[in-house]
Amino acid sequence: MRYIRPVWLTHSGEKKDFEVYSCHVSPDGSRLVTAAGDGYVRVWSTEAVFRAADPTYNGPKQLASMSYHSGTIHTVRFSGNGRYLASGADDKIVCVYTLDPHPPSHNATFGTDEPPPVETWKIHRRLIGHDNDVQDLGWSYDSSILVSVGLDSKVVVWSGYTFEKLKSMSGHQSLVKGITFDPANKYFATASDDRTVKLWRFTPPGPNTTSHDQMSNFSLEKTITAPFVSSPLTTYFRRCSWSPDGNHIAAANAVNGPVSSVAIINRSSWDGDIHLIGHEGPVEVCAFSPRLFSKVRPSDQPVDSKGQHITNLVTVIACAGQDKALTVWITSNPRPLVITQDLALKSLSDLAWTPDGTKLFITSLDGGIICVMFEKGELGYEVSLEDTEKTLEKFGAGRRGAGIIESTEALLLEERSREGELRDAEGRMGALMGDAPPSQDVNTNGNSTPAPPSTSAANGVTPALDTGSNQVNGDAQPKSHGDKSDTAFAPEDPNKEKLEKLKSRVTITKDGKKRIAPLLLSSSGGHQSSLPRAQLMSTSKNGQGVRSDAPQTILDLSKPFDGLPKGGLASLLLGNKRKWAQIEGDEDGQMEKRIALTSSEGAVPILTNTTNGLAPAKTGSGMAGQQPTPEFIRPAVVNPSLTVSQVRLAVPRIRKHIVQTYGESSGLPVATGDTDGPNDAHPGSNRQAQSDVMIEARNPSQLPKTGKAPDQEPCRITVSRRGQPLWQDFLPRSTLLVTGNKVFWAVGCEDGSIHAWTSAGRRLVNALILESQPVILECKNKWLLCVTAVGMCYVWDMKTLSSPHPPVSLAPVLDVAIHSLQDHVTLGPAVTSAHLNSEGRIVITLSNGDGFAYSPSMYVWQRLTELWWAVGSQYWNTTDSSLGDLRSAAGSKNASNVSAGVIPFLERGTTSESMVRGKSVLLQRLVKQLLSREGYEGFESCVSVAHLENRMAGAMMLGSKDEFQVYLYMYAKRLGAEGLKSKVEELLRGLLGGVSEEDEGEASIEKLAQRNAEDRNWENMTEVLCGWPRKELLKGVILILGKNRDLQRITVPYANVLGITSEQDTEGDNMVL
Repeated sequence: MRYIRPVWLTHSGEKKDFEVYSCHVSPDGSRLVTAAGDGYVRVWSTEAVFRAADPTYNGPKQLASMSYHSGTIHTVRFSGNGRYLASGADDKIVCVYTLDPHPPSHNATFGTDEPPPVETWKIHRRLIGHDNDVQDLGWSYDSSILVSVGLDSKVVVWSGYTFEKLKSMSGHQSLVKGITFDPANKYFATASDDRTVKLWRFTPPGPNTTSHDQMSNFSLEKTITAPFVSSPLTTYFRRCSWSPDGNHIAAANAVNGPVSSVAIINRSSWDGDIHLIGHEGPVEVCAFSPRLFSKVRPSDQPVDSKGQHITNLVTVIACAGQDKALTVWITSNPRPLVITQDLALKSLSDLAWTPDGTKLFITSLDGGIICVMFEKGELGYEVSLEDTEKTLEKFGAGRRGAGIIESTEALLLEERSREGELRDAEGRMGALMGDAPPSQDVNTNGNSTPAPPSTSAANGVTPALDTGSNQVNGDAQPKSHGDKSDTAFAPEDPNKEKLEKLKSRVTITKDGKKRIAPLLLSSSGGHQSSLPRAQLMSTSKNGQGVRSDAPQTILDLSKPFDGLPKGGLASLLLGNKRKWAQIEGDEDGQMEKRIALTSSEGAVPILTNTTNGLAPAKTGSGMAGQQPTPEFIRPAVVNPSLTVSQVRLAVPRIRKHIVQTYGESSGLPVATGDTDGPNDAHPGSNRQAQSDVMIEARNPSQLPKTGKAPDQEPCRITVSRRGQPLWQDFLPRSTLLVTGNKVFWAVGCEDGSIHAWTSAGRRLVNALILESQPVILECKNKWLLCVTAVGMCYVWDMKTLSSPHPPVSLAPVLDVAIHSLQDHVTLGPAVTSAHLNSEGRIVITLSNGDGFAYSPSMYVWQRLTELWWAVGSQYWNTTDSSLGDLRSAAGSKNASNVSAGVIPFLERGTTSESMVRGKSVLLQRLVKQLLSREGYEGFESCVSVAHLENRMAGAMMLGSKDEFQVYLYMYAKRLGAEGLKSKVEELLRGLLGGVSEEDEGEASIEKLAQRNAEDRNWENMTEVLCGWPRKELLKGVILILGKNRDLQRITVPYANVLGITSEQDTEGDNMVL
């Protein structure tokens, strides 16, 4: 072991050497970077340091120096890929530098003693997100994120691609002074003066990730307090380190009784029972060597029965602190291997190992920079990187995508895959800066077509779930250049005329002069915001007559919501300043003063808004005893079938007056272009018709005098438009439910009969007699759904007067299989909604959060959503750009979006039900316990992949074309990240024309094509899969997987078949993520 301290290796000033606070070595081991109190970041040649005693060495010593901070620099760190260098200082700013490949074009800076630069490190980004000094930095091992911590108690996460701030976390209660990353890329740990080390779980974000996408990422996993209960608060840093095998965290500034120590925290259990004791003062920094070592030479290692070498791996850790001593420990020895005291005159501030793990750099506050070189075998014998990676595989880590390119086709495929990804990231940054123009939407007759390729959307990406475009007479037509006919169909801005009047509004001042009143610019902007927004649903198309309950913005519950003023909607409409009513005997206004005093103490007085003003509410006497049932409400006739049925649903009461607007019963989100009939008008006219046309049913208000049901008054059915009756009919029985659209109208009666009329009032069919009363009546296009009190679901095509399948019972989805073995009737989950999609598929949601759809081809219910996915999957309720903005730049022919938004609609229902009932808390605790157990390291990954497969299967069954494409691309992206070669190969074969099919001759192929005539399964022999050309889907998947080098042996042959690698024009065929 040798110590090297070159005289020139300092941050020298005029009178003294400045304190050196941090150092780090580049991934290739050729550069050493240091930061000090002089405000400079200096890059040194490590070869010059190692050969400091060699008089024949004449190479450069200092490679570059940067001074972009205005204060003391506390930390510097190279990224794992070596592309970036980051520094943090007490000016609250994080600077990111990149190396300019061109040689420096200037000599030393005029007026300084700095040597001429050998390299040029340019400032790439200045990151502003802290309110106080930045104390430490850390890069993830794949360089996907940069985390900064500081004296403002914040932990700020930055994207490693665009350097956009992804999240800011304030979990610590005091100064945060250390950060380290898990080599398996699952966690990072932060150390703080609140005497805790916090573990944060994260999923590496993609290149085009935004802060909206990471709301559920970076969650607190564990808070460790035991080893730090009485740790001193006098240390400048608490720099911790993670072992290269991922098993331990070394936390500085711990205590074991009255003695300072370094706590070794075990993975999974996260306990700190092991302590390294040997320092007289608090330890400020500890650093694991990046390599694993073996005590035995590789040639002398024993071999097991399978021919594999048996190795006992050890890790090496160095510690330093305020006692000015350096200790080096090996896990196989209970005592330190090296103890060097009085290594410097002041505290040691930072440690940095070279990538080979045999050299250690030390910085101190006396301005010294020391290099310790270990001889071969002193620490042990280095283990290969492959063995190190094998130790991390049990934690779900791996060097995916880091293979060697084997052919030129693989290189071309990788370039094609990355081009669109990079272009999208740059486009989104342009959108954030306001450079992206708003997208223009033109719609005619209810359908939509793709916008021109030059149109930009929010985030710099045109989503796959198209948000509007040009249409003529319902046909999808591309917009040609120079065609001015489309301008006639462009919808005029309703606020344009009002804004013009406001801009030219003339006011008269007190002195009689005329002035044009100023107009607030932010209120006159009619364009879309260029900021990123959630785009989970494809049904939000600028509000063109389509109702969607998709969340358009994200409500941050951590901040106050001031959407309505104090007093609610009444105050917004009438104002808060209403006069008080004159109260008899209260001429002095004592009541008003008493109420004002009560309000100032936080209470909310109850007032009555009378015609004369506000007055205190009068207390009324409570009604006691049994209350009589109003005459206009009475229970329906109970059918005898309810007494023997396994399922019993609540029957609606008979109301005196039932009114429903046209199309109001449909609750599922609808895509623009999803029409109610073959002759739909413009969406604007549909919206107008919905507000104008209504059906009302007036039941008899009194029971018949004879007491017999046949003698009662008839029920009157009236359909009117703008108050003018269109047609009228009478029914001999009371009505329970009504529904309708522009194709037909339908009502359900208390005797279990269904009556239907055309839009003009003609009886469409004889009364449909059911076994019990209808409890749910819904319509969608030409389809009519009726759910009866015994849980039977009927679906009819009211145009062809037929049914796509026999009546189906709700018993399977109501857990009847579980409760049927009990002796007594038990309460099952309630049906919260029942809807139809545009193909007549039944969609059911329950009070336990589950969502189901009926498959008429398989005659069975399929569960599409449940609470299990909400807790275990990383893709639940995600707004990741890969979900909302993933698209094929080649463009898709935008036909009707069949069932668009059904699965997100069901998942939102599951989330709301689980939050209301609190069921998700118990499952989350269970999952957290599982994640820390051995054997469950890949739990989250497996559940996330399974969730995507469940989404794809549901979208294919429902015929949701756009959703299927989005989920397919998400699935391919995840498979590439996980490196699942067998699933990737199966997916590509399935997209090519069947999964794992065997060549059984032409006859079997013809039978297969006949048996699977539809395009709703993977093994159909058609060229279409779920409404998409197979070639287009296959091309998009290959472009997503193309950048994963470990999979290129699988993807390159398919790319050659499609001609992706041989195409010259790459502008229109890139996959944008």
